[in-house]
Amino acid sequence: MSKTQGAIVVDTERCKGCNLCVAACPQHAVTLTARRVNHKGYRYAQPFGDECTGCAICAQVCPDGCIAVYRVRTA
Repeated sequence: MSKTQGAIVVDTERCKGCNLCVAACPQHAVTLTARRVNHKGYRYAQPFGDECTGCAICAQVCPDGCIAVYRVRTA
């Protein structure tokens, strides 16, 4: 049986680090950077681990539309 795995892509220069995606992710697959910031000085969202299922809740709650989620079927 195949499993669906997701991939999160964040437009780091548009992300303002509001943390809504981190709070909304049921798999805890999104985190904010600890020390890196974008050109505006904001910490930004990034994928965390391999737990993403591709549910796209993080992209739905993002107020700036900076997150794209892709689904990949694995064997």
